Amino acid sequence: MSAQEEIKKRRIEKLENFRKAGIDPYPSEVKAHKKIREAILNFESFVGKKIVLVGRIRTIRVHGGATFLHFEDFTGRFQAYLRRDRLGEQRYEFFLDNFDIGDFALFEGTLFKTKRGEKTIEVENYQILSKSILPLPEKWHGLKDIEERFRKRYLDILMSPEVKEKFILRSKLIQAVREFFLNKGYIEVETPILQPLYGGALADPFKTYHKSLDMELYLRISSELYLKRLIVAGFEKVFEICRIFRNEGVDAVHNPEFTMLETMWAYANYKDNMDLMEELYESVAKRIFNTTKIEYQGKEIDLKRPWKRITMEDIIKEKLKIDFSKIDVSEAKEQAKKFGIDTKGLKTKGEIMSELFDQKIIPLLWQPTIVYNYPIEVCPLAKRCKDNPFYAERFQHFIAGIECSNNYSELNDPQEIEKNLKWQQERRKRLKGETHPLDKDFIKAIEYGMPPTSGIGIGLDRMAIIFTNSKTLREVIFFPLMRPR
Repeated sequence: MSAQEEIKKRRIEKLENFRKAGIDPYPSEVKAHKKIREAILNFESFVGKKIVLVGRIRTIRVHGGATFLHFEDFTGRFQAYLRRDRLGEQRYEFFLDNFDIGDFALFEGTLFKTKRGEKTIEVENYQILSKSILPLPEKWHGLKDIEERFRKRYLDILMSPEVKEKFILRSKLIQAVREFFLNKGYIEVETPILQPLYGGALADPFKTYHKSLDMELYLRISSELYLKRLIVAGFEKVFEICRIFRNEGVDAVHNPEFTMLETMWAYANYKDNMDLMEELYESVAKRIFNTTKIEYQGKEIDLKRPWKRITMEDIIKEKLKIDFSKIDVSEAKEQAKKFGIDTKGLKTKGEIMSELFDQKIIPLLWQPTIVYNYPIEVCPLAKRCKDNPFYAERFQHFIAGIECSNNYSELNDPQEIEKNLKWQQERRKRLKGETHPLDKDFIKAIEYGMPPTSGIGIGLDRMAIIFTNSKTLREVIFFPLMRPR
């Protein structure tokens, strides 16, 4: 029998001791109590009065007829003091014999400070709230198998205060983003997760089946096309904080299930959303940190407006000394090969340009940078630039070498949309051997008329990586997808 199995066996025996004593080890009702943080902050006002606190026992130190322990709830940690002569022999010994680290308990008594000045509750009565069967790990921080932390996130959060704080910060970030858009007059909406046709992004979907309707459905890869339908319906500012599902690989910045912010803003273009993007990050940083300067992986990042803005053509010229305005497709391929880019399947100059940018430029963009005017071939749902139809009114922003968003002036010419989507189908078949379905209902919706509109799409998990100084998505997703052992 392993050590853990032996401990579990003993704890089950203790569990039975509660039941033999007529005590429910898993009661449903909990006496009215104070939060530990409240007891700490208002300690002086509680001294001399009866108070009830609850939480999980984290340490137990027995000194003969006296026992000190620490317990914690979500708001903090507190010390409890149990005395044999105060509780009585039987009650005191019952506690020592049957309570363990990890148990949830209620403590009722009065507050005082120890000689060392630690705020403490002297226990007059206690109650088991939940008996733990398995012991908490002793050396969680020393785990060499990092994946074990992600597989047992509940222990990771329980045993690592810094992990807990990271997820609290993530929650604050999402709340701040939501309130930013609500304060800007946006309406929060919900669009279908199960979709008869998937679209709005170049990604493979997860497929499922609805028995009653006898039809295949897909988990959404984007909410974009439905948000545009709402603009057609007369809404002018909408946003959704949505779960997105893409049947793709897993790495530092990709997870098959992730959280995205998608918006649509009528009578606006991509330049308006560049301003909005900068304002969003500056606003969220000030709200959470009270400053626009944050540290990421040992380097300072300043989110204060204005950010650097540069076209894709110009930044490639600046970083790689290649001028795409002066070369043709064959020259573009030769230049790309010099930088180790595999151009197989890349048919146009714009595709080569985009691939070169993705692989060689993005890792260099540390401070907040907006890169705009992307080749039209990789932007089927974006408007063409008036002054140069080779490019589309699309921008992305990058921080710490991470692509953080995808945004553009939305194409609202239904004939152009249909032509581009069909070309995109051909491109996908050329590169991947399969095609996206053509969403004819979406095209029909645009035929009813959609005003000039611009949308943004921000990966909130990637935003959380930067705001929490994390290295990978797995660190900021509560339960990342893991391969079974």
